Amino acid sequence: MKKTTIKSISRSLLALSITGLMASSVFAQDRFAKIEVKAEPVRGSVHMLVGAGGNIGVSAGPDGLLIVDDQYAGLADKIAAALSTISDKQTRYVINTHFHGDHTGSNAFFSKNKNATIFAHENVRVRLAAGDDTDPASLPVVTYEKGVKFHMNGETVHVYHLSNAHTDGDSAVWFEQPDVLHTGDLFFKDWFPFIDLNSGGSVAGYITAVETLISMIDDDTKIIPGHGSMANKADYQRFVDMIKETYAYVQAKKAQGMSEDDVVAAGLEDKWDSWAWQFIGEERWIRTLYK
Repeated sequence: MKKTTIKSISRSLLALSITGLMASSVFAQDRFAKIEVKAEPVRGSVHMLVGAGGNIGVSAGPDGLLIVDDQYAGLADKIAAALSTISDKQTRYVINTHFHGDHTGSNAFFSKNKNATIFAHENVRVRLAAGDDTDPASLPVVTYEKGVKFHMNGETVHVYHLSNAHTDGDSAVWFEQPDVLHTGDLFFKDWFPFIDLNSGGSVAGYITAVETLISMIDDDTKIIPGHGSMANKADYQRFVDMIKETYAYVQAKKAQGMSEDDVVAAGLEDKWDSWAWQFIGEERWIRTLYK
C-alpha cells in the first residue's frame, strides 16, 4: 500500500509542477512530507535518486558530486541527505535537463548552500528568468548552445542539446565510461510523454530527439529516464515506437477530415490503455498528437 501511495503522490506532484498549479506552499510541504528520496546505484560512479518529480542522476567520486536535475525546492534537504549516503564530497555541479520545476526546483538550494555551479542550455536560463519572483540563485550560471563536456571522477560526462523536443531547451547526459544515459524528459518510461507545445516542444522534434539518442547507445547502456524506473535500449525503443504509431494513427484520422474532438471521441486502440496516466491520459495525448 505504501509503495502505491508514493507512486500516486509522485504522479500528482509532477502534474502540479508542469501546470504551475500548486495550491499553496502549506499544501506542497504537506505532500512533500510524505516523500522519501532514495539513492540507487546504477553503474560505476553513477547513482540515481528517486523521490518526486524528475529522476536525479549522480556522478560521485574523489572530485566531488555532479548531479543531473534536482526535483522540487521542498525536497532539497532530503535530496542533500540522500546524496550524503553516497558521498561526503561537495556537490560541485548541477545540470538542468530543461526548465520545468520538478527538475530545477532545488537549484537555489544547491547554489546558495552547496556553492554548486548550475549548467543548462541557454533557453533554460531564459525561461527560468522569465518566471515571476525568480530567485537569481536558481538560474544557470553556465549556458551552452549545443553541449558541454565534464571530466571528473575519472570519467567523461557528455551533455547534448536536443532541439524542439520536450521543450526548446532539452539536454541529455551520457556518462561515457559506465555507459549510462540520463534522458531528462525525453523519456517517460511506459507512459505517454508530456510534450510542452507552448515552450518550444513538438511531436516531430521529440521523435527525432529520441531516435538520435537511441542511435548513440547499445543494448548494454543503462538509461535513467526523466520519469519511471531504470531502463534499457529495448524500453526506449518501445517508447518511441508507441509515439510513432499513435502519431501516425491520429494524423491519418486528421487527414481523413476528422476534427480533433472526433478523434478524441474515437480514441486510440486498446493496446495503448496502459500508457495513460494522471496528467497525460488518452485524451490529452491525442490532442497533443493532433496539433
